[in-house]
Amino acid sequence: MIASSVWKDGLLFEGRSESGHSITFDATSEHADGPSPMEAVLAALCGCTSVDVVNILKKKREPITGLTVSATAEQPAEAPRVFTKIHLVYRIEGGVSKKAAEDAVALSKEKYCSVSLMLEKSVEISYSVELAG
Repeated sequence: MIASSVWKDGLLFEGRSESGHSITFDATSEHADGPSPMEAVLAALCGCTSVDVVNILKKKREPITGLTVSATAEQPAEAPRVFTKIHLVYRIEGGVSKKAAEDAVALSKEKYCSVSLMLEKSVEISYSVELAG
């Protein structure tokens, strides 16, 4: 996997992926033109685990109709502002059973989500599961 970042102006950078996609990183305090790099890491965690949970529930033939994963992270006020704690909330829609939902989330966290497994080496990650009709 290959990626790069190109300085555009001020504190704006264009991140580029090997697959040809780009994202603007905005390191200003306003983040008006894109996420900060740390926000992008947090969003990547949500995206990675979402893919796992949807795939696992579909393989189990659970009637999932929607999924939102939101993350709240804690960071110190001073640099380096690494994440110290992350809490994920999985809001699963459809008639998914509680056990299937919890099993899918646990499998993602413990076995499949590369971003989670990588981050967990330095930050505590907790989660909760909410089922919505």
